[in-house]
Amino acid sequence: MLSRCDLVKGAAVALLTLSIQGAWAQETKMNLFKIVTVKDEIIIGLSPDELQALGGSDASAVAHALAQKGDLTVWQYNVHRGQNGEMQQAPTAKIGLLANASLRVEPYTTPYQIMPHP
Repeated sequence: MLSRCDLVKGAAVALLTLSIQGAWAQETKMNLFKIVTVKDEIIIGLSPDELQALGGSDASAVAHALAQKGDLTVWQYNVHRGQNGEMQQAPTAKIGLLANASLRVEPYTTPYQIMPHP
């Protein structure tokens, strides 16, 4: 039979594990955006650091940087099955965006876990 002390220790370890996983998830939080072009729509992912380098933290910062620079290199994201079989939004290719082909940049939400790009 488990003692009260063992239960408290087990709960503390579980709480510490969950808080570390939560902190890791926040550090690697990716921001997804839908890029609407004349021909199609694609989903891209940017880290908070990449967004700050573009000069903001939202879709307007991405659109403004694309208009200013004329092109951006980003990671395209698509839905895939992870190693555990669950669906996740994961990076599939590093692509170049051209300002003249992009009509709109908007935030994108997904019900799936978002994987960070390399």
